[in-house]
Amino acid sequence: MEFDQIKELIKLIQGSGVGEFKYENENMKVSIRAKEFTKNTEVIVQPMGTTIGNMQQPMQMAPVANVQAPVANNEALQSTPVAKEEEEDTSNYIEIKSPMIGTFYRSSTPDKPPFVKVGDVIGPDDTVCLIEAMKLFNEVKAEVSGRIVKVLVEDASPTEYDQVLFLVDPLA
Repeated sequence: MEFDQIKELIKLIQGSGVGEFKYENENMKVSIRAKEFTKNTEVIVQPMGTTIGNMQQPMQMAPVANVQAPVANNEALQSTPVAKEEEEDTSNYIEIKSPMIGTFYRSSTPDKPPFVKVGDVIGPDDTVCLIEAMKLFNEVKAEVSGRIVKVLVEDASPTEYDQVLFLVDPLA
């Protein structure tokens, strides 16, 4: 099965609302699984290994694609009660966003306290976190004045470009 055929198969499965699809033949295994209540679909293509004697040795391969897929059951999502945090109006807060893709760290080392925590008053030149990208640690400055209201990212978790990291209540 060629990569283009796999991409076409993914598109067909996305439109069908199927949660998981597996295909296997003597040359390869294809497994497409939609993660529950997310938009990510994980696709793993694994060729069957070589045969040594009576034992088959599988070859390990990394996921081939991580593509966007619709959530299978929109009705289930609509009937789920909205968490209290999501109901909170954040329009009057300033967002501090990630300037790059990388790993978010709240402190310079695991044994040190975080740069900022909820309730701290910050200024424009204050460092609020570190983003590690390509083994380089980049300080993220607040660039705003105010009080930290919420930290939206877990320590040592991956971040995307322009992802909101902190909510800040501007001081009047």
